Amino acid sequence: MAFLNLYKEKLQDNFEFLKNHFNIHGVAWGVVSKMLCGNRRYLKELIDLGVDEVHDSRISNLRKIKEINPNVQTVYIKPPSKRNLADMVRYADVSLNSELNTIRWISDEAVKQGKMHKIIIMVETGDLREGVMGDHLVEFYEKVFDLPNLEIIGLGTNLNCLNGVLPSADKLIQLSLYKQIIELKFSKEIPWVSAGTSVTIPLMLHKQLPKGINHFRVGETLYFGIDLFEDTVIEGMHGDVFELFVEIIEMQEKPLLPSGVLAANPQGEVMEVDESLYGKTSYRAIIDIGLLDVDPKYLIPVDDDFEIIGGSSDMLILNLQQNPNGYKVGDLIAFKLKYMGALAVLNSSYIEKRVV
Repeated sequence: MAFLNLYKEKLQDNFEFLKNHFNIHGVAWGVVSKMLCGNRRYLKELIDLGVDEVHDSRISNLRKIKEINPNVQTVYIKPPSKRNLADMVRYADVSLNSELNTIRWISDEAVKQGKMHKIIIMVETGDLREGVMGDHLVEFYEKVFDLPNLEIIGLGTNLNCLNGVLPSADKLIQLSLYKQIIELKFSKEIPWVSAGTSVTIPLMLHKQLPKGINHFRVGETLYFGIDLFEDTVIEGMHGDVFELFVEIIEMQEKPLLPSGVLAANPQGEVMEVDESLYGKTSYRAIIDIGLLDVDPKYLIPVDDDFEIIGGSSDMLILNLQQNPNGYKVGDLIAFKLKYMGALAVLNSSYIEKRVV
């Protein structure tokens, strides 16, 4: 069997670390919960930290958050689809938007439900995912700011999410300038410049964050303590809030090379044979998790005396060399996880989720 541990105290430490730094810099922030894939137990652990604002990209997850604590402000963090607008307005207090017609539909739906809905207008700053082009922003704002049952509470942006464009002082200052231009032209206050994500945290820690940036949306650094500029764990944070344990279900000494006529495997791969390995053997372990659950490239073995050499839908194969640690059938192998690995494991209904 395989199971995922969430270490409660480490998550709490990471949360307090970020909270303290955001307080020092006078920055509001919300926690991105999408990696938890709606796991109710983990969502409750998150909210019990004292989180008062949660961001997610799945409406069903926002519904669970409201069921756990209706006082938490919920934020829907991708452009809403027309067919989901009723539920989005029902369960999200805030949404990130970049389409004029969508915002008009949200206004209509908010009127129907008798709710005030808050909007953050997303602005394109170079990564080419969602966002209004800067040249069109003032005209865009003019068409939405006075729609009924809507409040425009911020301008936002996403960086490093698609093409890997890193945040810079120049890009963030530009977003702050857009805010100032709109406020002067329309005599309307826009409270937030929501340009902070996990990748922006290093700028804040090194005192390079422009003053106008006053709202962050943080997921990866909370769960992995990571500095995304340097790909290292931030001093004072934990990189192992999550740990995956998988059981060995076969252990045999076998040849390093297959025998027989080689064709493509189910993943479309054809093995390249290294003839120098003929006649050599190693201990191979099969573990009880597969490609259906996670891509092996997102797994980080805690023990560096083996490597993952392949897998099928429900099993991964490890090369233990001469098995210096004496692993046997029934033992557990531990892995740390990269972000996309944790996302896959949390989305798998076949892996047990535990709190330690």
